[in-house]
Amino acid sequence: MLSISLASPVPIHDQIVAGLRRLIATGTLTEGDELPPVRQLAADLGINFNTVARAYRELTDMGLILSARGRGTVVISATERPSGRPAEERRRIESTIAGALADARLAGFSPDEVRSMVDRQVQALWKP
Repeated sequence: MLSISLASPVPIHDQIVAGLRRLIATGTLTEGDELPPVRQLAADLGINFNTVARAYRELTDMGLILSARGRGTVVISATERPSGRPAEERRRIESTIAGALADARLAGFSPDEVRSMVDRQVQALWKP
């Protein structure tokens, strides 16, 4: 379901946030689905529970999950709570896309290969 790479330069909590956001965006996790308790996920991933707790707090701040003591953590929305004005959100997303495209170019992918990758992701996220 969720995996991390201890060798990655990306901080572990960022990997958890990105992984869970991806699972929610693709519909693998939907509203009402329960997430593993912080300590269990930390044990499963072999990491400190504070790292998972930090990721869960970030996802809570985004409006995607809700944790209640004694009740667990559940997905409450498939749409993030806007963190800024629409123009700021658009710039943030475009910046992320630009970074991914730069990575693809540096990795030697052709424009057609990148378009194919993007098309696959769009189809996976916006299923008819």
